[in-house]
Amino acid sequence: MATTEDAPPALRPLHARTVALSDALHRRATRRALDEGWQPSLTVYPGYGSPRAVRVLGRLLLTAPDGRDRGDRPEVVRGWRSFLTVPVRDAPVVVEVGGEEHVVVTDRGGFVDASLPGSLEPGWQQVVLRAPGAESVPAPVRVIGDDAELGVISDIDDTVMVTALPRPFLAAWNTFVLDEHARNPVPGMAVLYERLTRRYRDAPVLYLSTGAWNVAPTLTRFLHRHLYPRGPLLLTDWGPTPDRWFRSGRAHKEKALRRLADEFPHVRWLLVGDDGQHDEAIYEAFARERPGSVAGVAIRHLSPTESVLAQGLPAPQGAPAREDGDHLWVSAPDGAGLARLLRQAGLL
Repeated sequence: MATTEDAPPALRPLHARTVALSDALHRRATRRALDEGWQPSLTVYPGYGSPRAVRVLGRLLLTAPDGRDRGDRPEVVRGWRSFLTVPVRDAPVVVEVGGEEHVVVTDRGGFVDASLPGSLEPGWQQVVLRAPGAESVPAPVRVIGDDAELGVISDIDDTVMVTALPRPFLAAWNTFVLDEHARNPVPGMAVLYERLTRRYRDAPVLYLSTGAWNVAPTLTRFLHRHLYPRGPLLLTDWGPTPDRWFRSGRAHKEKALRRLADEFPHVRWLLVGDDGQHDEAIYEAFARERPGSVAGVAIRHLSPTESVLAQGLPAPQGAPAREDGDHLWVSAPDGAGLARLLRQAGLL
């Protein structure tokens, strides 16, 4: 994506005004929320790390004291409600990792995203986040051991959950309107992931998506309800930044893949996605750039209807497993088909 400096000179003042307007709206919303008695509240997301350092993810928001921002019923959350939040910017947050405290500062969106040193055993562990005026909250972190050989990096939309996200109208419907209970899982994918984690007992599963952090609770409940393995979500934020008009979802995925390869050079990743967006191109480029970090690529073919909704083109036919350089490449319309091909290739 182009930055402000790359934009034509005539557009740079417009971008600056857009950021200024966003800041002004934020200040107004913050004043109104505080006048109505809203209080700081910490939201945490599962992080990940090694036995020596962990990446902690969370967000500091102002929330209504009567819980109005949580929706009409706690068990049913409409997507649009997830975006009615007021972030607390530039606020100190204390993160306790393995008995040691570290102070981090929230960004423009109220987010905490920090890599912090600590000594933790492999597996699921906890860190604690504290902020002025907010209750302390424990945050789960998946510590990946030095002996882990294989991990799974999975897309979400149209890979584990049917959304037809690339089409703008359906994307807006799925994100802002649709009840989370109405979303459908992709057949066989949860079983595939469960078999992978059972064969590779220490294999972590990370869910990498271009979705916004606001919908993380919805996605987490969906994954849990449909028996997907527990794992950190790697999402992004929406809206303008001081140097960009829009955040690039593709750049977000590419950056996350490189970061994981750097952080865990001993892990070979099975990259799972679909052919409705850019997963194939992203994974292929990453596999060529970092062949030692890729165990294989598994692409879910969309059905003809899903493919037309997603990209206006008929779905391509499935292909058998093939070797592409140093990594395996398989494609099938569902989890059962991918599992069969991965089993034939000796990866499952």
